[in-house]
Amino acid sequence: MTDQPAALLNGQPAQLKNPPRLVQGRTFLPLLETAALLGQPVAQDGVLLRLGRLLVDSRDLNAALGGAPQPTDSVSLIGGTVYVNARLLADGLGANLSFADDGRSLTLTALPVGGDPLVPQARFSTDKSSYAPGEKVIYTDYPFDPDGADIVSRKWSNKRDVFFQPGTYAVTLQVTNALGLVSAPFTRTLTVSGEAVDTPLTYALKYAETGESFPDSAVNTYPLVGSVSSATSAVPLIFSNSPEAPAQSGLLYQDSFSGRARLLAYHLNALSKPARLYVVARSLESRPLDITTERLGETAPTRIEGQLGQVTLLDYFAGMSPQRVTLQPGESVAIYASPTLSPGSGVNVLQDIDASGRVELTFALLEEDLLPSSQVLQQLPYLGADGKHQRGTFPSAVKVIRAQLTALPARLVIGDGQIDPAILGTDALSGQPVRLSGSYGVLYDIQLSGASGVAVALSPRGGLYRGAMNVKDGLIQQTVKLPRSGAALTPDRPSLLWRAQSDQLSIDFVPASGSNLPISLVFYPARVPNTTNGQLKTYTP
Repeated sequence: MTDQPAALLNGQPAQLKNPPRLVQGRTFLPLLETAALLGQPVAQDGVLLRLGRLLVDSRDLNAALGGAPQPTDSVSLIGGTVYVNARLLADGLGANLSFADDGRSLTLTALPVGGDPLVPQARFSTDKSSYAPGEKVIYTDYPFDPDGADIVSRKWSNKRDVFFQPGTYAVTLQVTNALGLVSAPFTRTLTVSGEAVDTPLTYALKYAETGESFPDSAVNTYPLVGSVSSATSAVPLIFSNSPEAPAQSGLLYQDSFSGRARLLAYHLNALSKPARLYVVARSLESRPLDITTERLGETAPTRIEGQLGQVTLLDYFAGMSPQRVTLQPGESVAIYASPTLSPGSGVNVLQDIDASGRVELTFALLEEDLLPSSQVLQQLPYLGADGKHQRGTFPSAVKVIRAQLTALPARLVIGDGQIDPAILGTDALSGQPVRLSGSYGVLYDIQLSGASGVAVALSPRGGLYRGAMNVKDGLIQQTVKLPRSGAALTPDRPSLLWRAQSDQLSIDFVPASGSNLPISLVFYPARVPNTTNGQLKTYTP
């Protein structure tokens, strides 16, 4: 322990003439005394001390490890004694160094001179050796290293949390220690037989983690949720997505509004040089007005299109402290500025704002050396729509859905254009009507009654989907990444969203830019699992 002379050597009491010291928050050990206690020889050549791979200059107080110079603060002279950073000393000896939680107690383990290191040992157990098909397997691993080195990685073969087919299964573990030594394989054989406890679907409804996908080939046959009512809010959506990949600096979209609004921009930089996306607000009032950004999510820059929408939503649902700016009559300010976008990279921004008066909003992509001043914006051209993507102002950015869950399983379809019609708006630059296919930027405020014990999943129906939803279940509020990893691709592999505990469940859903609609929210009855004393079969070591 730092500053304490009492120590343990192979479990027996020992005394240090020069105890460990803290130097600028790091632990240092006396070089010669530590080597002597560990039975490690130190070769001395004048002022040079060699210990294993470590070479220390006791006059200039510098060190080299395997010939590589080390930071100048790795060696210190304390009370006339040469001290070396503990981690550097351990690396020089090929030893293992570990600290206790208090940060002051440490253990240094080194092999005796001429001793060969022993390989680590892999070990694990299961809660039993025989299982029914569909029964959860509980694993406990307890590998160890004979020389005290840390176990740094585990490699499993054929490890599964559940086996659905009868048979015998060999499960194997190998471990690697901090010195790179690998254990021999350790194997246990499990037997699976008898009557099935669960199918892959019912098992997933009990045990799957949020965001995890599971098989359900019947998902598109389930009836629609009954007792559904829907409405829209008066909060407009101002959407800039065309031209999606502008090839020159210019104005992408422009309109005016007052009060609350949601902004959504999705663009790729097709210029031959770096550029930035700006959202600029200009006051149209004869008095000062305030613009408050209530919530903002963004992804930029990235070249992976599928990431844009998901990361933006996770950012958006994470919330933020409101940011307010005050505009004088006719004054302009950038209420959003993206990081620099290299050619071919993109940006997605979702922003909720509230203006205390009428403002003009301009979305502009500017090459990096241009600033969004009024003079610059007045000189830039309006870029025409690309004919493939959408832009416009839509009267409602919120769809309110209320549903009563009764007969299950059942589905709630979102974004198909029929059961859930697309909202209509106007391109303020061309005056043309616009249909918002994909419902991007629309927040679905979904309130479900009768949800207690219901499992909810997302099933993609239009292709790749990668997004996030915000769930409120009683006192619990959580943002869920969907799917847990990668992308959801097919309807028959839904991703678990939530297992409801309360009768009232709230879900906020915004379709992710770069992903495809429609999707279905699928509601399953909670199966009563086999339990012991009312508890699911779980174990956390």
